[in-house]
Amino acid sequence: MKKQIVQIVAVLLCLWGVVLPARGQITLVEDSRPVSRIVLQQDTETSRQAASLLQDFIRRISQATLPITTGKSVRAGDVVIREDTSGSIGEDGFRIHTADQQLFISGGPGKGSIYGVVTLLEQYLGVSYYAANACTYPSLKTVQLPQIERTEVPAFRYRQTWSYGNEDPVYKLWFRLEEPNEMFIDNMWVHTFNRILPASVFGKEHPEYYSFINGERRPGDNSQWCLTNPEVFEVVASRLDSIFKAHPDMKMISISQNDGNNTNCRCPACREVDEYEGSPSGNFIRFLNKLAERFPDKEFSTLAYLFTMQPPKHVKPLKNVNIMLCDIDCKREVPLTDNESGQVFVKALEGWSRISDNIFVWDYGINFDNIVSPFPNFHILQPNIQLFKKNHVTMHFSQVNGIRGGDFSEMRAYMIAKLMWNPELDTDSLMQTFMKGYYGAAAPYLYQYQKIMQGALLASGQPLWIYDSPISHKNGMLRPALLKTYNALFDKAEAAVSADTVLLNRVRLSRLPLQYSELELARTDIHSDKTAVQELLNLFEERTAGLGVTSLNERNNRPDDYCRLYRQRFLPQKEQSKAAGARVTWIKPPHERYRALADTALTDGLYGGTTYVESWVGWEGADAAFVLDLGEEKTFTRIETDFLHQLGAWILLPAGGTYSVSSDNKEFRLFGSFKFDEDRDVQVKFVKGEVTAEQPVTARYIKVEVKGIGLCPTWHYGVGYPAWFFMDEVNVY
Repeated sequence: MKKQIVQIVAVLLCLWGVVLPARGQITLVEDSRPVSRIVLQQDTETSRQAASLLQDFIRRISQATLPITTGKSVRAGDVVIREDTSGSIGEDGFRIHTADQQLFISGGPGKGSIYGVVTLLEQYLGVSYYAANACTYPSLKTVQLPQIERTEVPAFRYRQTWSYGNEDPVYKLWFRLEEPNEMFIDNMWVHTFNRILPASVFGKEHPEYYSFINGERRPGDNSQWCLTNPEVFEVVASRLDSIFKAHPDMKMISISQNDGNNTNCRCPACREVDEYEGSPSGNFIRFLNKLAERFPDKEFSTLAYLFTMQPPKHVKPLKNVNIMLCDIDCKREVPLTDNESGQVFVKALEGWSRISDNIFVWDYGINFDNIVSPFPNFHILQPNIQLFKKNHVTMHFSQVNGIRGGDFSEMRAYMIAKLMWNPELDTDSLMQTFMKGYYGAAAPYLYQYQKIMQGALLASGQPLWIYDSPISHKNGMLRPALLKTYNALFDKAEAAVSADTVLLNRVRLSRLPLQYSELELARTDIHSDKTAVQELLNLFEERTAGLGVTSLNERNNRPDDYCRLYRQRFLPQKEQSKAAGARVTWIKPPHERYRALADTALTDGLYGGTTYVESWVGWEGADAAFVLDLGEEKTFTRIETDFLHQLGAWILLPAGGTYSVSSDNKEFRLFGSFKFDEDRDVQVKFVKGEVTAEQPVTARYIKVEVKGIGLCPTWHYGVGYPAWFFMDEVNVY
């Protein structure tokens, strides 16, 4: 009888328009009034952050503010945030569950409770975050939650994307990202040798602490240590002891080689260890193990990078030694398992995974030399991350998205962050979800753009490299017919969102890499429509400024400087060089890698860009000398040669040079000389070796002699190794 009465009452209530809450539902807000409370069972910084995040978004959704309180006393409808101390939930993991008309968010060590709140908002309350300051959420008067039982633990205990979006604190929390200063003592997380043992302090009195290279000790800001020297260990241990005492609450520090491909110490003792271990990494692991034994309560990270990438044959890292393995030399057109450069890395990864369960992979996912250019690597993200997880990787840094304006930077960071948390997510679904939410009605056209370019890259067989140039793909994914297709898709994308300024600017920001590529391709084509190029350059300059793009590459070259130099170097000038098409006869030829190009590159009228892989002619640790034949006697007053300055690639300016002239190619007279001052600026530059005569000179032959600097100086990455210099056009006016 009671059951019948309850059913009759329920029917009557429905007829009167009263809706009963579903069994197990928890009402947080009703008619824009708070019903629930947020209760912190432990008053910690993490719990407070989690509560504030939940309170903020409930207010955005419903205009109601849930009160935050602390203590053990709870009532029906409360959201309880607590930190799990049982050890049953892993680092940064969480459990969300409903019981007794209450919602519990239990966080594991780290930021688990915060990430539990993020998942609650995203999966159950319709909040979506796409990029910095770019999120969507529903507008509701009543906010209810169903019954929930959900537990998650991340695939990697540390996750980093180096995203420019991290300036938005909610973005960083939403995508469960961390930064080195949160994990590493005093932000010592990579290339720390010179911070710990500065050559400026120790180098003069103790050159024996530093690498023996090409016959002598070479202290310098980028020198490595002589790891077999027992004094080095004691000095380093003493300095670390002071650092640890100054930061008692932190555990992890990086003791890692300085940057650059300058190899380790080659003194007899170090060389003996290298030969026994089969890799220079053996010396590093032996040194790190000694530190790990001296300080067993600390965790020591060290690089397996460039010359230390391959693991040692015999010594094994202790448990508190973390291996930071870098795949910098790998090509990116296919997963790491599928091309030769990647397979070398995979061999190293598998080798390290056999001797360590404490591996940090530093992966690279953008073009450092031309960040604002297409880099269609989305199809390899998941298989690579799954490969890392399979091989005992517990920490992962994907170096992408550091500069606004990079190729689909926001989507790349979104997808990688999701996959670092759960590598099994469907990547195509992630891409489409992001595009629909971030680009709106433009999404279908941009999705087509990505898929067509991906297919064109794979069909071309051209590698995708992190120091790439768009010029490398001019016969592949950037050939003219495809550029026309890409632009048609972007035209449709812009038209689809033309009424929405926010969406239109997002589409235009994502179009910049295509426009940059068109400009780069046009400068290498003497038949390009210079009027159209000028219009595109003006548009690129206008949009980079308007959309807040401040750099085009890792070396912080500005778009406005690029456009200014483009007009000077690549667009028609009033003066025409009298050396155009001149024949070159070599006296001291370039490095053999550049000889095929060299015969025409210096006088073809086409200047090289910021990437040395195209148009430039290089010499390594040597001098240059050659004679230009102008074809007939000509009168001129100025000779200039274009040089590239790109420190990151070991390309430094030469010491200087001289120009001599002749009418018979036998007797030469001096025209003039030029010198370059040492330049330590990391920006990529084009520098002219220029000489102007006081009076006009008539000659047919011009001898160009350039004096290199020999070895890289002590302050440079390549200390003790041959320096490169690169030149392009020789102009005569």
